[in-house]
Amino acid sequence: MKFLTKLAVPAAAALAMMSTSAAAQDMYIKAGSVITDADTEPTGPMLIVIEDGRIKEMLPVGGADANAIVAELVADNNMAQFTDLSDRTLVPGLIDLHTHLSGDPSGEFWRAATNPPEWYTLIAAKNARITALAGFTTVRDLGSRTDQVTQSLRRATASGVVAGPRIVTSARTIAIVGGHGDTNGFNKHVNDAIGSDFSCTGPIECSEKVRTASKYGADLIKITATGGVLSQQGRGLEAHFTDDEMKAIVDTAETLGLKVAAHAHGARGIEAAARAGVHTIEHGTYIDEAAAQAMNANGTTLVPTLMAFEGIKKNLGKGFYTPVVEDKIRAVAAFAGTIVERAIEYDVKVAFGTDAGVFPHGENAGEFALMKAGGMSDRQALASATTVAAEILGMESEIGRIAVGYSADIIAVDGNPLADVTVLEDVGFVMVRGRVIE
Repeated sequence: MKFLTKLAVPAAAALAMMSTSAAAQDMYIKAGSVITDADTEPTGPMLIVIEDGRIKEMLPVGGADANAIVAELVADNNMAQFTDLSDRTLVPGLIDLHTHLSGDPSGEFWRAATNPPEWYTLIAAKNARITALAGFTTVRDLGSRTDQVTQSLRRATASGVVAGPRIVTSARTIAIVGGHGDTNGFNKHVNDAIGSDFSCTGPIECSEKVRTASKYGADLIKITATGGVLSQQGRGLEAHFTDDEMKAIVDTAETLGLKVAAHAHGARGIEAAARAGVHTIEHGTYIDEAAAQAMNANGTTLVPTLMAFEGIKKNLGKGFYTPVVEDKIRAVAAFAGTIVERAIEYDVKVAFGTDAGVFPHGENAGEFALMKAGGMSDRQALASATTVAAEILGMESEIGRIAVGYSADIIAVDGNPLADVTVLEDVGFVMVRGRVIE
């Protein structure tokens, strides 16, 4: 990082304030300017008042109210609650709609048969902190390595036991038997032993898997509507589920108040998933006009995960992946760079998501430059990771803006991301739910 936050506090007080196990303290942040949301211009200098993890007031610096607050803090010797970011721009905390916190990049699929569940819990806690420090204060985690890791991490970050973002999780992924998301690459005995029990055949069985996911705390449902790139299954990248199976999944999820995210590469698989009523399409590699029409007709949003494609391409030809995976990477590589371009051409709504875990966590903001290269403006790219993403989560009144009453999810950067969104690759201050992430 290029700069360190200037905190007007002694070291001991700073450590106490940033303790992740403590409740959020009342705080006062002096900002050089504030971008309240992607549709507005930066303000002048502001004093942000935070109480109980929420934004209570936003006052112009130099005004009578702001001056009175600072004078009272000085008089009460209470400057431990004051953070001076007067040379920085405050931006709403960023949202990544596609992460895998319990995984790190690896082509060694066989590790699934050797690592205990506790290992993935520790990896997830590590990656939660790294992700928050990169400026991502909320993530949607779409597929974890063990049954309860992200549900537990969701609770730990919410309570402050672990430093990290707000987590919305699908927990496990629902797949067809032998498909992307099921256990592949081992002999039958090992496949059976380490399988997730979240594969299904037929509408009734697939409905049951949705109910099971709900039973164990999923916030949404994730399905692999088509084949995938990094699994050992070699059945192509088109549709996996039948139309009846996908419709049963979506209908069952709706009765439980859950939305469905669909991993989908092939155009006809994208189209079928959209027709079934999924909420988001993840990846969308081969999106074409017919697939886009189905998405637009059903209000389906694209989450393009461009950083994932960049990450896997870097490891081609190095023995990192098995031959079956390398073949699939080469097949998608030629299309990955134009996903956003095609989405814009077909007027498909685009939201921010990276597939972090396929590439190293903490590099999530690299997605912004790739979105710009695909034709999005700086303002559109910022909105995709704030207001648009918050709407996808149904949390548009809670996150995605710096506004009175909203959760105090705030980051600070040099420069103006509305003029150059890539400044978000270097974040120097992060607050999640009113807690500073150290």
